[in-house]
Amino acid sequence: MRITIYHNTACGTSRKTLEAIRASGVEPQIIDYVQQPPTRAVLEQLIRSAGLSVRQAMRNKGELYEQLGLADSSLSDAALLDAMMAHPILIERPFVVSDKGVRLCRPSERVQEIL
Repeated sequence: MRITIYHNTACGTSRKTLEAIRASGVEPQIIDYVQQPPTRAVLEQLIRSAGLSVRQAMRNKGELYEQLGLADSSLSDAALLDAMMAHPILIERPFVVSDKGVRLCRPSERVQEIL
């Protein structure tokens, strides 16, 4: 089985998800999405495949979210995607892709659905 994790080493949930993948006997492809963000098309596909809205895929904690005024419910999906592309740290984490599907693994146990 091939698995890819869009990972942030600074995130405890992301680290726990990575541990769960490895415990299943698979060494995943690890993409540090802050250093190597997905393209807009890939991000849109991840969000769609996980069955999420763009807003659900955005990290809404932290100073940057507040500074950019991203809580404004009138913002379009395109505007939210623009912000995530400009500031990848705003992409909620971790997204995991396997042969069985795509999940935003919050909580980390959600990864079990696609292992």
